[in-house]
Amino acid sequence: MTIAVCPGSFDPVTNGHLDIISRGAKIFDKVIVAVLINAKKQSLFSVEERIELLREATAGLANVEVESFNGLLIDYVRQRQARAVIRGLRAVSDFEYEMQMASINKKLDDHVETLFMMTSHRYSFLSSSIVKELARYGADVSDLVPPVVERALRVKFAAQS
Repeated sequence: MTIAVCPGSFDPVTNGHLDIISRGAKIFDKVIVAVLINAKKQSLFSVEERIELLREATAGLANVEVESFNGLLIDYVRQRQARAVIRGLRAVSDFEYEMQMASINKKLDDHVETLFMMTSHRYSFLSSSIVKELARYGADVSDLVPPVVERALRVKFAAQS
């Protein structure tokens, strides 16, 4: 069984993330969507909320699991006996950082490959930060995120008002 890990903060998961996850699920036997626990980063949604949103958004993908991890990605990948890391690229600006991460992961474990996937052109501008900013001011984000996330954003920002 070939296992890939698709890591990220997913705060929140967007249709761009789901594009990469679903395409990865067609290539690998199992894709583990790994939500990074980063106490230094201020997130809108808790790790538990992000996991639940991802589970609901990927419910139709039988070979996708959602978990969280803390620490080095390469350690988590080894622990899960994965052979690859899936990373989405939106633009050239993403590539420099992702290349550095892929290179250091390759240095730490030569058996793990990083697969870069170009996001669909219709999501090339999309980021979680943009979605949060739009939702904060009541803009329609229904074509940017799955319905479960759209509802969660409305609830989250209504509670902050």
